[in-house]
Amino acid sequence: MIKLIARILDAAILFQSIILAFFIRLNFEWDLMEDYAIIESSFLFAFIGIVVGILCKRCDWLGSKAGFSNIVAVIKIVSVSFLVTYLAGEMVEVWSGIDNFLPLSVLIIAALFSFFVMTFYRLLFKEVYSYYISGKYPHRKIVIFGGGEAGRLSKIALSSEAGSKQKIYAFLDDDPGKEGENIGGLPVYCGLDKLAQLQEELGITDLLISVMFISPKRKREIIEECLKLNIKVSIVPSIDEWVKGGFSAGKIRKIKIEDLLSRQEISLDNPKVFHQINGKVVLVTGAAGSIGSELCRQIITNTPDLLIMADKAESALYNVEQEFKSANWKSPIKPILVDIRDVKKMEQIFKEYKPDIVYHAAAYKHVPMMETYPEEAVTSNVLATKSLADLSVIHNVEQFVFVSTDKAVNPTNVMGASKRIAELYIQALSEYLDAEKGQTTKFAITRFGNVLGSNGSVIPLFRKQIEQGGPVFVTDPNISRYFMTISEACQLILEAGTMSKGREIFIFDMGEPVKILDLAKKMIMLSDKKVEKDIKIVFTGLRDGEKLHEELVCNTEELQVTHHPKIKVIKMSPVGFNRINYQVEFFERLLIINSETDIVRHIKSIVPEYISNTSRFTMLDRLN
Repeated sequence: MIKLIARILDAAILFQSIILAFFIRLNFEWDLMEDYAIIESSFLFAFIGIVVGILCKRCDWLGSKAGFSNIVAVIKIVSVSFLVTYLAGEMVEVWSGIDNFLPLSVLIIAALFSFFVMTFYRLLFKEVYSYYISGKYPHRKIVIFGGGEAGRLSKIALSSEAGSKQKIYAFLDDDPGKEGENIGGLPVYCGLDKLAQLQEELGITDLLISVMFISPKRKREIIEECLKLNIKVSIVPSIDEWVKGGFSAGKIRKIKIEDLLSRQEISLDNPKVFHQINGKVVLVTGAAGSIGSELCRQIITNTPDLLIMADKAESALYNVEQEFKSANWKSPIKPILVDIRDVKKMEQIFKEYKPDIVYHAAAYKHVPMMETYPEEAVTSNVLATKSLADLSVIHNVEQFVFVSTDKAVNPTNVMGASKRIAELYIQALSEYLDAEKGQTTKFAITRFGNVLGSNGSVIPLFRKQIEQGGPVFVTDPNISRYFMTISEACQLILEAGTMSKGREIFIFDMGEPVKILDLAKKMIMLSDKKVEKDIKIVFTGLRDGEKLHEELVCNTEELQVTHHPKIKVIKMSPVGFNRINYQVEFFERLLIINSETDIVRHIKSIVPEYISNTSRFTMLDRLN
């Protein structure tokens, strides 16, 4: 609507500028006006100007960029219109025989007049718009944390932003040497402890973290202090993002829950990953999921010969396919709509495409759902994993990486126990091949905690509940979980493939577990809401099969270090292949009987440490 009004105003100004220019050129002698095609030339200049304006990429002259760049835009419109109109006028004179259709002197006067008027009304409208916005939104009193170059750039970007009633009052910095300095007329204070004083004296409402390099621990301390004082906190992009696209106020982002991780996000850059994947055929199961899709993104950067993306979720797989096609990757992709439980179809895929590497991320993972449908956990997490591992051996796959979970450690639910059985089978198969037939396929297992932002995880669930006005549902005030990002999870999966010698379990050092209650409170406060006043927290009790605290290592497992300080490897106790193979195959008979009690009883016989918690299957533990 604003653009339409602007074009109408431009057209009116361009039209009137020609008429005014004729008046000035002819000294306002009305009798002489009849000798010129004033109306026709006015329409011509206005029409050409509007066409040029539409073709030019005009900036948003009511926003933060409405400064010198808009003057340049007006210059482009007027100058191009001047040139095209002049040439058009010359052609009209030649074709029609009309003399002085549009004198050059008139066109120069019209161009100068239209430039000044078009520039003036844009600047006027911007000021009016800024005044309107200032009245509509509350006043922001900002302090910038970081007295270095990043802080200075942030001040410039915020000060030039139009349409926001805000003022920067001071800088905070950890460097005692900057105490008492002055940056752009603003004082610099040392120490985060000064924030409460500034809030009391100046009414500070916002803090911007603007430091090029800041440790996760310090960032978390700053954020938590702001949350305690009810001060809104935001952060500038990383130095890499600055280099790629320059710095502007629009790139300042709100704090995300990932910023509150109690550790540095783990980043791996192992050239061995490239050498392992480059030129290979790679199969990813569960490729449309949050972990599977990110895994595919990281794999394709290493230019495989072919990336096969297998998943049974039609819409999600289609979306991932479109994303990859639009990115124009060098490596070809092959999305395949298939249920990994369909052994015949999976065997056909192995025969046709001959994958060199298999990353098995497909699984049923929701604990309460699998408590309700234990047979689905068995068919997807146990039997499908077995068939994929067997097919990998038969078709001489070089590397098989299985994605497990910390819920497999001393499990209290069907889902975790099913993943534990899959771990046991893969380890036993690897040992059997190594001892009996010589190992062609290397097997590796990755085990990690909750993945921030993954489908069905607590973060998007809490975010949705907060957006709806609450309440936020937490199962228990003491429940805690280990967390890692999707990127970290996928890096661990790829790294495991390069490090594995067979039958190891790889885990990240994920720091200390996070209390879910604390997570919920911080998410509410980061949404500019107050706990209990704006958004209530309701405790619902542990769900079926849910554990209060997760673990990463079983009592019978040995934890060992690797070449990377953040990656540990678990050596499992030996497992007899013939026995576990028979136990897994026995599920086929139990599924025919269709007795969930018998299925869960058999799971418990394979995983004796599996003790049900808040589940109807606790009766089986009492019977034993």
